[in-house]
Amino acid sequence: MNASDPRAHAGHGWLRRVGRIAFVLAALPFIAWGSLALALDGPGRVLAGAYALVSVVILVFARPRLWGRLACAGLFALVLVWWLSIDPRNDRQWLPEVSQLPAARVDGQRLTVTNLRNFEYRTESDFTPRWEERTYDLARVTGMDLVVGDWGEALIVHTMLSWEFEGGEHLAVSIETRKEVGEGYSALRGFFRQFELYYVVGDERDLIGVRAAVRGERVRLYRLDVPPDKARALLLAYAQRINRLVEEPAWYNAFNHNCTTSIRLHAVELGIERPWDWRILINGRGEELLYSREMVNTSLPFEELRARSDVTDAARAAGAGQDFSALIRTGIPPRPNRS
Repeated sequence: MNASDPRAHAGHGWLRRVGRIAFVLAALPFIAWGSLALALDGPGRVLAGAYALVSVVILVFARPRLWGRLACAGLFALVLVWWLSIDPRNDRQWLPEVSQLPAARVDGQRLTVTNLRNFEYRTESDFTPRWEERTYDLARVTGMDLVVGDWGEALIVHTMLSWEFEGGEHLAVSIETRKEVGEGYSALRGFFRQFELYYVVGDERDLIGVRAAVRGERVRLYRLDVPPDKARALLLAYAQRINRLVEEPAWYNAFNHNCTTSIRLHAVELGIERPWDWRILINGRGEELLYSREMVNTSLPFEELRARSDVTDAARAAGAGQDFSALIRTGIPPRPNRS
């Protein structure tokens, strides 16, 4: 078959059509993202719809096609530059439970936390606010635990860390969205610039208790195989980030700055990260990941470990008792034995 053969021209034409369709299909997710960004973070649905319509029309009908593609890419670039210019703020009308920014002060081996949350909850909207100042001895850090809050979504859970000190003292930190009055969480909005990033530093009775006893979540607690020196270093990294958020607010993002990926970012900063795994994003499978990496007690089959790590009923029974942290750890599998 030579170049003058009609069948060759037909074949080339078919390939060009397939290429054009493939390009349009590849561009549609970017157009959809730009439209959602304008709808959620920008002027609203009218401009979002206009952007999507103009982009598709240019992409499909503009001639020459190269100019149409460049124009479409230029429109997207304008939206992206505008979106990246939206600054987070600390001066909004916040919900009471995130109204105060925590701060950390390190003096030698002493860590002092201000605006530590220790609310007394009756219902999710009826509570007695308590913002406290507490001091911890960093030399007495003995380990770290992972807390998982499961509200029934099979693939997505909430994770937080809690540091253990000699004498049974614990300090919990939960990385969350900082919501305004009248604002609720939306998984879709979490991918855009809707929520500021917020580190809740609190008493376990608050952070774990509110999820188990008030919000109706199933809560599991895993004793992690993390040496005290690395646990201490991670706590100090958290303290630095907490202080930085006071001066430089940041955006929460459900993809790269959420409750789980932020923990990994801190670990990466300290050089103690593990290889990337898809279960970091689909964090409902993260407990299996920890088990496969032997970061939790693997002397039991995984399903048994998971069941015995459930502290929901113990947290509900402990209530406002002073021994909350000790009570919820009664009977759960211990830390792995370190060689």
